[in-house]
Amino acid sequence: MTELLHIPDGMTLTLALPKGRVMETGIELLQKAGLPLSVPEKSRLLRHHFGPITLLELRNSDVPSYVDLGVADAGIVGKDVLLEAGRDIFEPLDLKYGRCRLALIREKGAGGPINRVASKYPRVARQYLRDKGSTAEVIKLSGNIELACLTGLADAVVDIVETGSTLKANNLEEVETIAESSARFVVARSSLKLKRAILRPLIHRLSELV
Repeated sequence: MTELLHIPDGMTLTLALPKGRVMETGIELLQKAGLPLSVPEKSRLLRHHFGPITLLELRNSDVPSYVDLGVADAGIVGKDVLLEAGRDIFEPLDLKYGRCRLALIREKGAGGPINRVASKYPRVARQYLRDKGSTAEVIKLSGNIELACLTGLADAVVDIVETGSTLKANNLEEVETIAESSARFVVARSSLKLKRAILRPLIHRLSELV
């Protein structure tokens, strides 16, 4: 049985995790690292208390804001979300699960110019296009981004690819990988100083696990 991490008297720790598989796997890792957590029962509760530890159940895209602004001391979030958020938070660990990649995607055989790109990641898409010297328009969409290519709304899309099966089924292909992504452990810079007594040992144990 894993030895519980020592949490000094009077110290609390607030963790921000996204709903779904990333949270469940993250909690398992944090348990193994010595935090007294468990996967919350399915309910409408958004905040869960485990003694001195509070777990915030958030949308993926909100985790960087909660950590950067110090509402949460630390959290787990995908690298793709961090890139899009552009927040100044400490990212000490790649937890090596939830692997995927951000890619530029087009219809198979498409060879014309790219004048418009659709994405859930407009910040990442704009930076990628700037680096390529492109002035293509970027539009933000939600949902099935691939439809933008299939309907002619956009000449290309920037989206997450895991297995590639959706692309294959819709006659699409990856043109270029923009960034590799996986779950990352992130820490508020202010908390790293104020709560180093718990965060430093936690980071160390997590690094041994992954």
